[in-house]
Amino acid sequence: MDETMRVAVGQFNQATHEVLTFARQMGCSGVLLNTPALPGERRWEYGDLMRLRAQIERYELRLEALENTPTRFYEAAMIGAPDRDAAIDIYCETIRNCGRAGIPILGFHWMPNQVWRTSSIAPGRGGALCTAFRTADLKDATLTHGRIYSEDEMWSNYEYFLRKVLPVAEASGVRLALHPDDPPVPMLGGVARLMRSFEGFKRAVEIVPSPSIGLDFCMGCWSEMRGGAGVLEALEYFGSRGKICYVHFRDVQGTAGDFQECFLGEGNVDVVAAMRTLKRAGFTGFFIDDHVPHMVDDTNWGHRGRALATGYIQGLLAAINALD
Repeated sequence: MDETMRVAVGQFNQATHEVLTFARQMGCSGVLLNTPALPGERRWEYGDLMRLRAQIERYELRLEALENTPTRFYEAAMIGAPDRDAAIDIYCETIRNCGRAGIPILGFHWMPNQVWRTSSIAPGRGGALCTAFRTADLKDATLTHGRIYSEDEMWSNYEYFLRKVLPVAEASGVRLALHPDDPPVPMLGGVARLMRSFEGFKRAVEIVPSPSIGLDFCMGCWSEMRGGAGVLEALEYFGSRGKICYVHFRDVQGTAGDFQECFLGEGNVDVVAAMRTLKRAGFTGFFIDDHVPHMVDDTNWGHRGRALATGYIQGLLAAINALD
């Protein structure tokens, strides 16, 4: 495993020839798959994971991480349903299979009702299409899980889950990378959102001490929290403690209740300072672009926007390495 900062390609769910060739042409070290399209109603099997890894390595790329199982794999754990122990036991089988297949990181989130946006066509620079969220535009107040789930209840469920899965992750050589809530507001659909502040994340990685719990540091979500304030401090704090597994290097304009995604360099965060902070904190993981504006004549996956973002990150990384 490289012990240097590097750039990967992410946010696709199938390791197709097109995507893997694209990653190679851009000079990336490897790939991350988000909720990969693998067989399995409740878990991923070792053979399928090995075939996925072998497919990627044929293109001289590394399978850096898998980000998110289907929510159904562990939704019962998030909401404390009666069958949560069975769900957690099966989730642990997926962790073990990732370890056996040599996949070092498994990303997860604590959002049973997922990421929310109120627009996917907000106009950005030059007419690019961006996703956006405005609390004022929410029209459906339906409870997504039938009742209110309080913050205390969600924390209790989270701690219960970690106490069950972290010993398995440690034994399997797998790190679990926790994603922020997106958007990071106190509650949506009647479900409390925990991973929305520095204090929340500090609690999240310390509540069950383990080298196998870390962060998928989504810089865009952190930027949403306080309009960019505190992002550098969080990068330094968690980076210097070895708690950042990888980084979604993206940004937004605005704050949690009213924001829009944007091109790198025009958002809340000083991206040069962000990468410099990570280097000085000793971060040795990888970056991916994550959400990107949809450019003119772009594909559904956003090849043009992703090529721009990836090239920007690569150039920034080269400059930081040369100057620092």
